[in-house]
Amino acid sequence: MKVVILCGGLGTRLREETEFRPKPMVEVGGRPILWHIMKTFAHHGFRDFVLCLGYRGNMIKEYFLNYEAMNNDFSICLGQTSHIRYHGKHTEQGFSVTLADTGLNSMTGGRIRRIEKYVHGEPFLLTYGDGLANVNIADLANFHQRHGRTATVTTVPPVSRFGMVDLGAGDHVARFAEKPKTDGWISAGFFVLNPEVFDYLDGDDCIFERQPLERLAAGEQLMAYRHEGFFYAMDTYRDHQHLNELWRGANAPWKVWE
Repeated sequence: MKVVILCGGLGTRLREETEFRPKPMVEVGGRPILWHIMKTFAHHGFRDFVLCLGYRGNMIKEYFLNYEAMNNDFSICLGQTSHIRYHGKHTEQGFSVTLADTGLNSMTGGRIRRIEKYVHGEPFLLTYGDGLANVNIADLANFHQRHGRTATVTTVPPVSRFGMVDLGAGDHVARFAEKPKTDGWISAGFFVLNPEVFDYLDGDDCIFERQPLERLAAGEQLMAYRHEGFFYAMDTYRDHQHLNELWRGANAPWKVWE
């Protein structure tokens, strides 16, 4: 099963980092957040990736074109018989990465529609290039297979960005909770989709999270996989700092690989 990752957005709320690079290339712990996402999927046995490129997609292409040299010691022979010999091996062995230009201004649904030819009419995984989680991807895929509907979305309980204060009599603070989980569920990405989903996508301006998902839900073709573990989307510079703090403190719940 292929893993499609949306990597083409502008990331305007993270302008401090995305002015010069695409959001999936913003680093957490010295590695692009995209690398962390791919390592999570690979840990569960999914190593065949399709990256939907847009804004500054050439930087993502260059990253993978230079991956072997940047992540290995190597010897190079210069001249007309130039060749390179790599020493040792990095831990991303067997990754297959298709880099697809899906347009500078395409919306999410338009980007997915453009990579239809790369999933070869089979079910595929889909997520965003800015969200980290410790979702059990293998269990998610099995859940999707069991229910037999067109689409599955991973849902998580929302977490308030503010401390919640319960007030008692006389303005006494009865309870204080720093960033508690609130009622309901929100989408975390980490979709599983059958190829029939392409019938719901229409044009480059199609926003996947609107009409396509709304139609799937109305037709009872969208199921929710409930994840109560870690999920964090890197939307702002503050989020970027928080994820790096977790990594530096060896407290990165999404690091499920060795």
